[in-house]
Amino acid sequence: MLDNFNLEKLVSPALGWYKKNKRDLPWRKDKNPYHIWVSEIMLQQTRVEAVKGYYERFLHRLPTILDLASCPEDELLKLWEGLGYYNRVRNMQRAAKVMVENYEGGFPKSYEEILSLPGIGNYTAGAISSIAFGLPHPAVDGNVLRILCRVAEDDSDIKKESVKKAVQDLLSTIIPKDASGDFNQALMEIGACICVPNGQPLCDSCPWKAHCLTHKHKTYDIYPVKSKPAKRRIEERTVFLIMDGKDIIIQKRPSKGLLAGLYEFPGAEGHLNRKDVVSFAREKGLDPVLIEALPDAKHIFSHVEWRMKGYLVRVADLSDATIDPESILVTKEKIQKEYAIPSAFETYANIAQIELGKSGFLNQK
Repeated sequence: MLDNFNLEKLVSPALGWYKKNKRDLPWRKDKNPYHIWVSEIMLQQTRVEAVKGYYERFLHRLPTILDLASCPEDELLKLWEGLGYYNRVRNMQRAAKVMVENYEGGFPKSYEEILSLPGIGNYTAGAISSIAFGLPHPAVDGNVLRILCRVAEDDSDIKKESVKKAVQDLLSTIIPKDASGDFNQALMEIGACICVPNGQPLCDSCPWKAHCLTHKHKTYDIYPVKSKPAKRRIEERTVFLIMDGKDIIIQKRPSKGLLAGLYEFPGAEGHLNRKDVVSFAREKGLDPVLIEALPDAKHIFSHVEWRMKGYLVRVADLSDATIDPESILVTKEKIQKEYAIPSAFETYANIAQIELGKSGFLNQK
C-alpha cells in the first residue's frame, strides 16, 4: 500500500530517467504559464500527437491571455473543433477574463490563486505552478495514480476523490523543491510512455523496475483498481444532410446542455424510416429529389451513447425551405472555415466532404 511504501526512493530514478528520455514537445520549449495551461487543458482526454497541431494553431491565433479573453465564442469553438469536451475551452476563456480583470492579463503566481481560476483543479494548478514557477505542488491525474498504485501494489479505488487526495498529500511530502516541475513531468512521462494504461508496461525500460512490486510479482494487470462506471444511457437519433447544389442546412444547439452552442446537422429523436424522412422534409417546405440512407454511426459520451441513422436529403433549391430560428443555410466551405461541428457528427461531415478540426480563422488573420 502507498502509505507503507517508501516513495522517496522513486524520486531520483524518475528525475534521472526524465532528463535522458523526455519527449521533445512544443509546450516544453519555455516556462510560459499560459502555454503550459493551454497544453494541459488540451491534453485532458486527448492524445499528445493529436494535441500538437491544435496547440500551435491556438497560440498562433490567440498568443496572449488577453486575446483568449476577447475571442468571439464561435471562433473559439471552431479553434477547439475536434478536441471535444468543449466546456474546457469555455472555462479557459472565463479564467482568461478573470486574469485580465484581476491580474492585468498575466498569470497569478501562487498555487492558491491559480486553483481559484474557473476550470482549474488540483492537477492543473499543480502542473502550472510547478513547471512555470517551480512551486513544490504535485500534479496527480489518472496516469500518476496508475503508476503509483502499480509500483506499491495499492488496491485503493482510484476513482475515489479521497484516494486522489491521499496520493496528492503523500507526494507533497517527497516532491523535490528544486525540481518540482521536472518531477511532475517525469511521472506524467512514465505513465504515458512506460507504464501504459492499455497493454503490457515496458518494465525493462522503467526507472522503477527495481522497486516495483507489480513487476516483482507479475501483477501489473490487476492494478490500478477502478470501480466500474455507471451504465450509459442509449439515445437513438436520426441525422439529416439537407443539401442543394451549393448549400447545406446546419443548426445551432441550445446554449446549455450537451454540446452547448455548437453546430450540428438537423435531426430528430428516434430512428426514422424513409417515409418519416419524407414527412420531415415536407414539413420544412422541401421537395426532395433524392433521399438516400447513409451509414449508421455511434458516438460515446461519458454518460450517454448516441446511436445514429443518417439520410441524405437532396433538393433542387433550399431557398424556399422553412428554416428554424437557430438554423442557417451555409456553404460547405464556410462551415469548414467558421462553424464548429462536434466529432459526434464526423461520419456525416465526412460524407458531406467537411473535414472537422480544420479552422479557417488562422488563415484569415
